[in-house]
Amino acid sequence: MKLHLFEEQVYIDRRNILKQNIGQDGLILLLGNEDSSMNYKDNCYPFRQDSSFLYYFGLDVQGLAAIIDTDTGEEVIFGDELTIDDIVWTGTLPTVKEMASLVGVQQTNPYQQVVRYIHKAMVAGRKVHILPPYRPENKIKLANWFNVSLEDVADHVSVKLIKAVIAQRLIKSPLEIEQMENAVSISVDMELAVIKHTRPGIKEYELVAKAEEAAMAANARLGYPAIITTHGQTLHTHYYGNTLEEGRMVLSDIGAENAMHYGGDLTRTFPVGRSFTTRQRELYEVVLNSMDHAIGLLKPGVRYKDIHLAACQKLVEGLTQVNLMKGDAAEAVAAGAHTMFFQCGLGHMLGMDTHDMEDLGEPYVGYTDTLKKETSIFGLKSLRLGRELEKGFVLTVEPGIYIIPELIDRWAAEKKYAEFINYDVLNTYRDFGGIRIEDNFLITETGSHLLGKYLPKTLKEIEGLKG
Repeated sequence: MKLHLFEEQVYIDRRNILKQNIGQDGLILLLGNEDSSMNYKDNCYPFRQDSSFLYYFGLDVQGLAAIIDTDTGEEVIFGDELTIDDIVWTGTLPTVKEMASLVGVQQTNPYQQVVRYIHKAMVAGRKVHILPPYRPENKIKLANWFNVSLEDVADHVSVKLIKAVIAQRLIKSPLEIEQMENAVSISVDMELAVIKHTRPGIKEYELVAKAEEAAMAANARLGYPAIITTHGQTLHTHYYGNTLEEGRMVLSDIGAENAMHYGGDLTRTFPVGRSFTTRQRELYEVVLNSMDHAIGLLKPGVRYKDIHLAACQKLVEGLTQVNLMKGDAAEAVAAGAHTMFFQCGLGHMLGMDTHDMEDLGEPYVGYTDTLKKETSIFGLKSLRLGRELEKGFVLTVEPGIYIIPELIDRWAAEKKYAEFINYDVLNTYRDFGGIRIEDNFLITETGSHLLGKYLPKTLKEIEGLKG
């Protein structure tokens, strides 16, 4: 097994910055992940290491934990050596000490000794900083180590550590950007494979197979379950059993995660047959114009929430031109009428996680102490990123139009936003589906940079890929 790592100094520098940001304030405990059984003990889900553990310690191996003592500077990796039974079934690995030395850590101990460090700190009245656990096995461990109930583990989560980790991971280094360029380019190849294989009569799962094939061929894997569907109005559907029909569209939202665990996240919408219908072309152009408008606004110092709202207004202007909406576009967006067609957010942070650092909490990742996340307003409550952009951020731009019959029926019965929505016209679009177009961008000093190889997105380019 080959460990995929940056140079040793990268991890040393990252940990030193974390120690400086936390100050002399007790222990930092970072838990790696372990295998999780699928249907019996030895048949496990594909292993995925914790992203923050990877960021600071780099080791993509099961059953590790680490302590950073911010008062003494001591760093320890905890893990158990392989037994002969392990080696028979899984092969050899470097020892824990050998792996630790690759990332600049000189001290290692058996896994269970982490408890001794935690208890010693607690007895001395020192803080033990932890991140929110999302794996049940880690939550159980923490409950046992802190001698609290599962529900009370949350009381031990350190907001100070959350904010310190986010502050580092938000700004992507040149090494990380290189990895993300690679991951997005693999994602482009995945999308091209899906688009070129699409034709009437096949099943959606055949397209999912093409995406997975392209990822595996590049020593990558899917960063999240594929969304490849002829029912694009369902935002996160993972059902793949529909048969593709002439006259319909396919929405393909897929992304690769490369060997260093950096990811891409791309979406294209394209016809099942060789060309879009007139209605599909009209609404596709509305979405593309909104996307291009949003891209033009990307630069440091601009709030992404404001870019989202500007993109929504551009959507409404286009929808008004095709008679699906009416009235003043700015007023329609202020009222929320656009959410009949665009129910989600314009984008999110991207990095080692598709929704980067989502385990640490959207209020801290996508928002700030001075810009709070909306939690009750339809549309805005699904905007994962609202904060002011900074050089080094990597994010998605992904406007869409989603025609949801159930939403039409509910709002039409209430006459909701009747001054902005032409319900009579909209009802003739009930079987339209959905359109989303998505690319990934690095915020630069003066604007933005499209990550990865170019993936065709204009009507002419998309239809050209269909032969």
